[in-house]
Amino acid sequence: MATGSRVDRKPDPNQTVATDIPARLDRLPWSKWHVRILTALGTSWLLDGLEVTLVGSLAGILTSPQGLSLTDAQVTAAATIYLAGAVFGALLFGYLTDRLGRRRLFLVTVATYSLATLASAFSWNFLSFAVCRSMTGVGIGGEYAAINSAVDELIPGRVRGTVDLIVNGTFWVGGTIGSLAAIYLLGGPPGWRYAFGIGGLLGIGIFVMRLSVPESPRWLMLRGREREANKLVCEVEAIVSHGDAASLPKAEGGPLKIHVRDHTPLRDVFQNMLGENRQRTYLGLILMASQAFFFNAVFFSYGLIEKSFYHVSDKDVPKHLLPFAIASFLGPLTIGRLFDTVGRKKMISMTYGAAGLLLLATAIPFATGALGQEGTSICLSVIFFIASSAASAAYLTVSEIFPLELRAFAIAMFYAIGTLAGGVGAPLLFGLLIETNSRAMVALGYGLGALLMLAAAICEMSFGIETAGKSLESISKPLQSS
Repeated sequence: MATGSRVDRKPDPNQTVATDIPARLDRLPWSKWHVRILTALGTSWLLDGLEVTLVGSLAGILTSPQGLSLTDAQVTAAATIYLAGAVFGALLFGYLTDRLGRRRLFLVTVATYSLATLASAFSWNFLSFAVCRSMTGVGIGGEYAAINSAVDELIPGRVRGTVDLIVNGTFWVGGTIGSLAAIYLLGGPPGWRYAFGIGGLLGIGIFVMRLSVPESPRWLMLRGREREANKLVCEVEAIVSHGDAASLPKAEGGPLKIHVRDHTPLRDVFQNMLGENRQRTYLGLILMASQAFFFNAVFFSYGLIEKSFYHVSDKDVPKHLLPFAIASFLGPLTIGRLFDTVGRKKMISMTYGAAGLLLLATAIPFATGALGQEGTSICLSVIFFIASSAASAAYLTVSEIFPLELRAFAIAMFYAIGTLAGGVGAPLLFGLLIETNSRAMVALGYGLGALLMLAAAICEMSFGIETAGKSLESISKPLQSS
């Protein structure tokens, strides 16, 4: 089913539509149709996890004659270029996703990722590798905005928290695949090329799966394509109810009135984020920046910590990262449901707070040398079990609390800020701390990450928004509604 892919007609700016489409989507019972949609869309996080873990594991071989003979500075530069591409891709495709539709852009982003990753396998020098990595980043960054907005708009509100946390948690499935690929594919000279090739082929397979995913009916109604949106929802209702749409629960609430327009000006976007929803913007910034710093500081520097303080070999580092990746996926998988039953505010505050306190408790024995490699690994695995749910809930929050017209761009903005804070700031800081060869200095870095998580927990308790079980339109009315 690919309804919604045709060229838009220009909306009549004087047109007003009354629609019950959001309520009809939220009343649907969970079904195989939803599972198929999530399988096709939710893999963007898996791809990012695969990319991050693979490239981190490949750093050593890329500097060797069997790789590209890169210098350490060039390897670091390639990682920075990837992050810059991700930030640019998120902002560009986030804006275009709100303007041109979810479906078009989630096809473009995964195609960009797939082709660039395949091209990385054929790199012959630093320049070609850097160009490929930048375009891979562009595709991955765009995925976050296009996918999260589409998933939230297609999933019933009563299970949105559970689904989002599990989907976001698949980042760590990608991390696990990346670690295993690094272990088994790097035995020979061409192994690193095979590793990139696998990522590209996975992306192509996902692109094919997404061809059957429809446009978001919520986005269609904004653009005055009510008839098309209604046809699509009727088709979904028939599939979910096995041809008996009358047996579905009654749609709650009255019709939503929408004033049609062909796009939302950036002026209106920023006026909403910095005006009416200013407090929500602050909350999103705090949640996103704190979790990004936390994970990039702790997880992605752990290989250096193992080598510097526990004298673990390069070959064994990927094996030691596996427990972290597995624990980080099991967290959302097992406790994700509580974000819908217990509630967002309580669970987000609890997971952020618990992760911060546990990291503080781990930093003290690490600083004194009382915690060995196995003990550190066990402690951090427990922390990641909890913290991964907190991080996933941050993405869930920013995708829920802003109006439909700017949902993708808001996700992109917060992703970009989080990436800059965590992906650039945290590794630079921890690189300097680890170079001191002082456990106490590294523990201070852990302490900073813990305090940021605790601050986020307090902010969520103070002015967080309870969104569990609610429709997106009741959480934040569309700008075009009356």
